[in-house]
Amino acid sequence: MHHIESVTLDELECWHFQHGQAQLLIAKQGAQVLSYQVGDEPPIIWLNEKAQYKHGKGIRTGVPVCWPWFGNLALNPASVQAMRDSDEPASAHGLVRTREWELVEIDDAGEALHIELRLPPVEGGLPGWPHDVALTMTIRLDTQLHISLTSQNRSSIPVSISQALHSYFAVSDVRKVKVEGVDGLTYIETLDDWKRAHQAGDLTFTGETDRIYLDTPEQLSIVDPDWSRRIELTSRGSRSTVIWNPWIDKTATFSDMAADGWQRMLCIETANVMDDVITLAPGASHTLGVSIGSGRLRE
Repeated sequence: MHHIESVTLDELECWHFQHGQAQLLIAKQGAQVLSYQVGDEPPIIWLNEKAQYKHGKGIRTGVPVCWPWFGNLALNPASVQAMRDSDEPASAHGLVRTREWELVEIDDAGEALHIELRLPPVEGGLPGWPHDVALTMTIRLDTQLHISLTSQNRSSIPVSISQALHSYFAVSDVRKVKVEGVDGLTYIETLDDWKRAHQAGDLTFTGETDRIYLDTPEQLSIVDPDWSRRIELTSRGSRSTVIWNPWIDKTATFSDMAADGWQRMLCIETANVMDDVITLAPGASHTLGVSIGSGRLRE
């Protein structure tokens, strides 16, 4: 059985779900998962205590949805840039994380809670993006948290998108954790003129990190010894992953993060970016997804 409660965080309408020991908080704006926690264990999805919940402003916490482009549009492949038709500056991370979504279904199937949200259609398309693409967010809560974002091209021309589930994970101290599953991968080092480099061993953190890993495997793990925990991420419809931590100096430029907030979070973003952008033929659809679970580290 589940319990659902409507809550308001400053200006934003949200829903709090409880299913068994799991608790999930979702904002109507952006269909954004804000937090995820199981029982008395530390949170799995990081809820930023300084996050700002304002209409029309991206929320720096949880799992923001970046779509139909990721990051700075000008740094996206030409096929993604060509989809936009506007002389106005392009907002970072696309157009949907600050829009109101509709909660269209809640289904308690016993062992799993199924939640579906839809981006309401806009006649003529989103501002500066005149394409008829239906967007649906499906969330399933069982022993893990499963998040899926489905894009369906209902227009008569191919449409190219880049996207990401910009997941903030809670960690005890980012300086003590490591990411497994990236050994041997090629990555783009965005902090060094977007050069391509080769990962040797697990990824650890000693400073600001902003990397795009290419041809990533389905499974990555965050190993957190201080919490004796392993967070497992299993992706679907994705061959690229962004790993990000702002560290000290960049965090100091954020009005919506505590000075030491960088220590308690790590972003591993399930994505379709760079060589992995998606082109949808008329009538075609694509689902980008991630399943998130956690377990104890073996002694």
